[in-house]
Amino acid sequence: MTSFVLDASVAVAWCFDDESTPAAWALLGRLRTAPGHVPVHWALEIGNILVGAERRRCITQARAVEFLGILGDLDIRVDPDLPGRAFRDMLPLARETRITTYDASYLELAMRLGLPLATKDRALARAGTALRIKTLAA
Repeated sequence: MTSFVLDASVAVAWCFDDESTPAAWALLGRLRTAPGHVPVHWALEIGNILVGAERRRCITQARAVEFLGILGDLDIRVDPDLPGRAFRDMLPLARETRITTYDASYLELAMRLGLPLATKDRALARAGTALRIKTLAA
């Protein structure tokens, strides 16, 4: 199977029933045979989603810890090159596609590595399609 860039929106779908889809689960299965690639801020994005869900009482701290353990067992490779590319590459890309710089980092990584982008985020998927990046629906 082919590697792909993993947006946080897909990963959290494995934690929350209301976000879960068969396509998202299929992407989890792909991580057993090929690595996922993420920008350096991915872990902070996941953590922010989990802590927000804890505060809204949508998830327990124990479930968040369990989920982080699951993520820790997956072959997810963090790209360390974000700081050097943030202003030079992500900011113009965010302007061009009208998405956040955080989301632009997923696009830039997919373009640079020549990999498809897995996302549940509609705006990010549209931006990827506009840039001719293969998107994997989740």
